[in-house]
Amino acid sequence: MMMSENPTVALVGPGAIGTTMAAALHEVGRTPTICGRSAHERLELRYSGGRVVVPGPVRIDLAEIKNKFDLVFLAVKSTRVAAAPWLSALCSAKTVVCVLQNGVEQKTLVAPYLSGGPVLPSVVWLPAQREPDASVWLRGEARLTLPDTPATSVVLAALRGTRCSVDVAVDFTSVAWRKLLQNAVAGLMVLAGRRAGMFARTDITRLSLAYLRECLEVARAEGATLGDAVPQEIVDGFQRSPADLGTSILADRQAGRPLEWDCRNGVVQRCGLSRGIPTPISDLVVPLLAAASAGPG
Repeated sequence: MMMSENPTVALVGPGAIGTTMAAALHEVGRTPTICGRSAHERLELRYSGGRVVVPGPVRIDLAEIKNKFDLVFLAVKSTRVAAAPWLSALCSAKTVVCVLQNGVEQKTLVAPYLSGGPVLPSVVWLPAQREPDASVWLRGEARLTLPDTPATSVVLAALRGTRCSVDVAVDFTSVAWRKLLQNAVAGLMVLAGRRAGMFARTDITRLSLAYLRECLEVARAEGATLGDAVPQEIVDGFQRSPADLGTSILADRQAGRPLEWDCRNGVVQRCGLSRGIPTPISDLVVPLLAAASAGPG
């Protein structure tokens, strides 16, 4: 894909992930045009040793968008479809849309809102959380994994030299499903109302391993090449994490917002059903997450 070494960049959704990406770009002099639901005069990212303040404003009016962009980072939650008008305003038929969302169905979900431009799925490895003062706390290294496609070169150009590193995976399917397994078991934190410290419990460890093995069977049926050790590796990762480390779906539950249960947990149940794979733990977890998200009650 031929494009400038300095692509024009817009970002939709300045939440924890979006703020981190905006700050990474701003630090190297590539401040993106930032679009969202709520007006902010600036964004602030805090990290160990400092902070980055990104000048605004966050644009909330479609009429302010006069140009199309080479690259759009879509960082809204999959529960929000309100980004469609922004994509129409920001994208030409050549715009690369890099989807910074959870799940393994990013291309399927976003492509209908575009006029034929490439949709680039990603796996986001980014331990960031929004703080009460609306700043974002980045608790570790920021990293993206992208598939090996021509469109990937545009993201590599935009993020070169930034605090967000980029890995290019030949077997992107396996990486995406491994992250989905991690996100799926993190959904148990919603049901317990607890952070990562809960994985120190032996009963939660047993449940988590059983759930992850169920998810692993589905992932393999969907084309992922993942070894038998992956469930234990994921649980080990939670057990090594700070006890107060949360996850975005838990933060949404605590704030009374809709939950990304379908793209993180429901997909395992749906894919299992389509392939004739029993998913008894998903059959319990998914309805509880759906009810926590939307009620009634």
